[in-house]
Amino acid sequence: MPKYLIRASYTAEGAKGLLAEGGTGRRAAVENVLRPLGGTLESMYFAFGDEDLYCILDLPDQVSMAAVSLTVRASGALQSSAIPLLSPEDVDTAARRQVDFRSPGA
Repeated sequence: MPKYLIRASYTAEGAKGLLAEGGTGRRAAVENVLRPLGGTLESMYFAFGDEDLYCILDLPDQVSMAAVSLTVRASGALQSSAIPLLSPEDVDTAARRQVDFRSPGA
């Protein structure tokens, strides 16, 4: 199942909600979003700095990830990015694929 790294920053309204619900409440909310789509939350960490939240999600396909991303971002509670993650085995498979490429000017 594809994995995605989510990096998110709360807006002021989102931070107010986090203060009210706590971290475990937000974890439950994320799990409830993913479950009907056949997804799971592998890990979730709060941080401080440029991003407030990091999650690793398992979802069946990129369309499911797009649906989650669109819905969550439309709430206005946070800004986020979803980064597809590759396993070492995926990289091995990619490295064995033949790609016909010519460098510019070569």
